[in-house]
Amino acid sequence: MAQQQSFDWWAGRVPGRPAARQARVPAPAAAAPSAAPEQVAEPEQASEQVSETSVPAAGEVYRAVQSSEAFDAIRRSHRGFVLPATALFVGWYLLYVLAQAAAPALMRRQVAGPLNVAWLLGLGQFASTFVLTWLYARNARTKRDRAALELRWDTQDRLR
Repeated sequence: MAQQQSFDWWAGRVPGRPAARQARVPAPAAAAPSAAPEQVAEPEQASEQVSETSVPAAGEVYRAVQSSEAFDAIRRSHRGFVLPATALFVGWYLLYVLAQAAAPALMRRQVAGPLNVAWLLGLGQFASTFVLTWLYARNARTKRDRAALELRWDTQDRLR
């Protein structure tokens, strides 16, 4: 019985990894039009063949990865950036809203031409959103992406 081969998309992008792998489930047998039903391989037989291999259950592998130190380090790094950045941004937004409600005279003060303090702080909200997005992407790229990719490869190797 011939086995199907499928292409692992990520394997082509990491050196030292195979570009294709054998599928664990055999291809269904093709029956001739005149073949009797007894000659066609049944799905139960195919599943018995797959279960004979010594592949660990996916749930066990993922639970082991989730309890690993590498996974904890990635999560700590993510939380170490996201929680303070979120608190800072929400505080900055609430400061703008509260200033608009509590100090309207201050917010109407002209700064340059038709621009007043409210306009500058409002535009600062947009600018800070873009800066925060850039900082997040840079932080992820420099501190977490490589570790997460390695953890993913280790997980995939355990499942093969």
